[in-house]
Amino acid sequence: MRAFKILLVSLFFIVLSQACTKEINPEASFKGFEAPLNFPLVHYNFTINPVNKAGFDLGKKLFYDGILSRDGSISCGSCHQQAAAFAHFDHTISHGIDDKIGNRNAPVLQNLAWQKYFAWDGGIFHLDDFPINPITNPVEMDERMPQVLSKLNANSTYRAMFKKAFNKDSVDYASLTMALSQFMNMLVSNQSRYDEYLAGNVSALSENEKVGLNLFMNKCNSCHTAPLFTDNKFHNTGLATSADLGRATVTVQDSDLYKFKTPSLRNVEKSYPYTHNGRSATLEAVLKHYASEINPGTTVDSRLVGGLGLTSIEQEQIVAFLKTLTDTKFLTDTRFSE
Repeated sequence: MRAFKILLVSLFFIVLSQACTKEINPEASFKGFEAPLNFPLVHYNFTINPVNKAGFDLGKKLFYDGILSRDGSISCGSCHQQAAAFAHFDHTISHGIDDKIGNRNAPVLQNLAWQKYFAWDGGIFHLDDFPINPITNPVEMDERMPQVLSKLNANSTYRAMFKKAFNKDSVDYASLTMALSQFMNMLVSNQSRYDEYLAGNVSALSENEKVGLNLFMNKCNSCHTAPLFTDNKFHNTGLATSADLGRATVTVQDSDLYKFKTPSLRNVEKSYPYTHNGRSATLEAVLKHYASEINPGTTVDSRLVGGLGLTSIEQEQIVAFLKTLTDTKFLTDTRFSE
């Protein structure tokens, strides 16, 4: 009997040892894109470009590689930094190649699969085309697409990665943009304290934050619509007019003058400065603007005319709620880190 027990114990440790030493297949463990159950239907067509491990890894490498810029100094990740929800928090207006300055603040990159338009003026209509704008913009990455493809095709590591991801012997435009989209589509943020509260954990928010949530739903949700906290539309929010005509640059319609895309407020605590031109450094400044500093104009959203009439205490309560939208897991997820 004792010998039988010893045999069983020995067999157990042999099986355990084999299980521990057996290599885990990263392809099998990779989950790919998963839409949160409470989110609306995605806009991106994953039947054409499904996310796979090889494509995601390739997109991530490209995202952080300066090879996409003229002199190798600027990558997508230079202006889209994970700790700021993939925005550019250390500059009011984003700086590009040769430290050139554009005229807009880099937008956050999160929950992109649900978006129909890209950039502040919505001039880009598909996520696959989104990276081409900064790559070819003379004040951002200042490179030409033929040269980008030439550099990638001359790189044996990239050729091998593109072969694995898309089964192509050479790098082409479509594969490049689809790889970047695979990485960007994975940037899903839905694990904030607000999401915990929504899932049934009533203690996830303080009483003051719950008051702020109710105020937000009454005053702000029509444009910053939950759960994505954007309506994906364009509005003139009463900022002082400038040379940047906003949506009208794309539509050439006076009715779109000074209208800009509604940014998502997820992780807004970390994605400062705010607005398309980075004019507000704090959430408190943003709420003060909406409460009493709306500039009049023919295209200003009618819901904002005269301000939202928020008291200073109500503004503080809304700010308290907005901070519950911070998704620390997303901001520190090593899958998305350089």
